[in-house]
Amino acid sequence: MNQVTRVPVLSLNGNPLMPTTPARVKKWIKAGKAVGKRNKVGVFYVQLLCEPSGYETQEIVVGTDRGKAFTGIAFQTKLATIALFHACLPGFYKSKKISKDRQSVTGKMAKRAELRHIRRGQRINRKVPFNLRNHRQKRFSNRRQNKLPPSVRANREMELRILTEMSKILPLTEIRDESCGGNYKKNGFGISPVTVGQEWFRLQASKIAVVVEIDSLDTGKYRDHLGLVKNKKDKSEQSAETHANDAIALASTAFIEYKKFHTASSHGHHWIGECKVTKAPFIVVTRPKLFRRKLHQENYLKGGVLKRQGGTITPFCFRSGDYVQIQKKGEVIRGWVGGFTNSGKTKNISVYDHNWLRTGQFNPHSVKLIQRSSRLCVAI
Repeated sequence: MNQVTRVPVLSLNGNPLMPTTPARVKKWIKAGKAVGKRNKVGVFYVQLLCEPSGYETQEIVVGTDRGKAFTGIAFQTKLATIALFHACLPGFYKSKKISKDRQSVTGKMAKRAELRHIRRGQRINRKVPFNLRNHRQKRFSNRRQNKLPPSVRANREMELRILTEMSKILPLTEIRDESCGGNYKKNGFGISPVTVGQEWFRLQASKIAVVVEIDSLDTGKYRDHLGLVKNKKDKSEQSAETHANDAIALASTAFIEYKKFHTASSHGHHWIGECKVTKAPFIVVTRPKLFRRKLHQENYLKGGVLKRQGGTITPFCFRSGDYVQIQKKGEVIRGWVGGFTNSGKTKNISVYDHNWLRTGQFNPHSVKLIQRSSRLCVAI
């Protein structure tokens, strides 16, 4: 499903215009009327080098199907699908481990708290009476704040990053967001953190385009009418059937409607309007699983040395998260920098794919920089 049926277009001044067909884009580039580019989320677009024939635009609607660990985003017009995204959210990585995944936001926060408690415990002199020890004062109720949990915020920021990058090349008119429920008070306290994140996302997304809430109970009805398939068994599968098709169904609610009718001889419901689903690039977006700079590793090395851990700097002019290319035995390998070795005997750079599985370790002299880190890993 990677065939392109519409290509985004920018004017000479950088304003987004209506997408056009690939055949027309080839003619423009060949005639020197446009130049091809690619944005930070991997979508190919062209920028005109001359004045366009018109500035009129039609409706381009975004559908967002949100899950706990994955989100589907679709950009749809009345006659074509422009792009589909499968975002692997960094807050809760899908893991078979019983404990929290240390590379997720929740795992990093849990480990940070653990190390902080250890350091506090080391400061306490247990030989003195309890009231003379170096304890911090009570916190009382100052933890009751109206803020997002870090994991939920990271997930919503990743969705907003995709919308922001696409709004630079597409004249978006509406964002149709599926309601995830949970908007009720429990035991006298506030609504769930997921719903708080949903409301925060809509507030931020409203700065890009008008946000419309869609009931999750209607998604299946529109999906079946469009003839789309849903994979309910494995939501982690990186395919359009898991979340992107639902996002198309949500976007289609702007163009079609299941409406009541009543005549002299019959009554019921029927579909009105038109929405065509076409082939479009399917893009998987993840985030590099990098650790922030830490004081040191928890375990001592030989000789009582605590090794440095974390950070994004390498001694080879590369940074963690940079997109690089390696040519090895006639094969071209592309990936993202995730670490390095710099010892007396060995000097190499570790390269990872978009799922953050290590492709291999390579000599720094054979590694060529393609793009500096954008804090995203994109696979088309």
